[in-house]
Amino acid sequence: MEPSAAPLDTTPDPAIVQPPGASPPVPPREQQQEQLRIGESGQFSEGLEDRGLLESSTRLKPHEAQSYRKKALWVSWVSIIVTLALAVAAFTVSVMRYSASSFGFAFDATLDVLSSAIVLWRYSNAAAVHSAHREYIACVILGVIFLLSSLCIVIKAIHDLAKKVLPEVDDFLYSVSVLSGILCTVLAVIKFMLGKVLTSRALITDGFNSLVGGIMGFSILLSAEVFKHNSSVWYLDGSIGVLIGLTIFAYGIKLLIDMIPRVRQTRHYEMFE
Repeated sequence: MEPSAAPLDTTPDPAIVQPPGASPPVPPREQQQEQLRIGESGQFSEGLEDRGLLESSTRLKPHEAQSYRKKALWVSWVSIIVTLALAVAAFTVSVMRYSASSFGFAFDATLDVLSSAIVLWRYSNAAAVHSAHREYIACVILGVIFLLSSLCIVIKAIHDLAKKVLPEVDDFLYSVSVLSGILCTVLAVIKFMLGKVLTSRALITDGFNSLVGGIMGFSILLSAEVFKHNSSVWYLDGSIGVLIGLTIFAYGIKLLIDMIPRVRQTRHYEMFE
């Protein structure tokens, strides 16, 4: 006699694998809505770039955009004045005390002056506050300057390491290091904040350069103090210079790779110029 069939109301085993060809389980409604929002956001950002506009054009009202533009101009002018003075002081320290880090900081401060000048050009036209084309051109110029500056810093640092140049320490070097470290870090924070609001890669890049200047300022102090207490660690100064130079070089390459295609993409939108 054949065994009786299993009852129809038996609960299926959840461990059984879904048979081939069956429809996949439908994700929760909240997950579908989140995926839809992400997709729409990406398409919207691409649409703005296709029209030659930055994302800030949808976030800020006209008077707000102009207010932040003026703040960016003021910060750039202050940055130029401060970093120019620090560059002169750092070059003096580098020549007098044979410090590779001081030379690297002086070059970075000079780069900061140039990058702030580019930001001034970027926001000099009130009608171009949301111009993607103008933004990307500024970033490409910054990328080229980063590459040239990094090469000079690395070459100088390697030369000092090869010649085993020993740094000297005095109160002047200490003062320049502390002052440059504090001022450049404060400028970097302000630039990062403005760059985030204005969705400006140029401002954020300028802030990155100021941050590097602040790190280099403190690194001068660190290497000098280490050498003062342990003269066998003479190479720390040059090693930091090489590291900073390579960091700037990598950032410059990344900037050019990201921005050159966007300049070509938005080259037809020059009505803001």
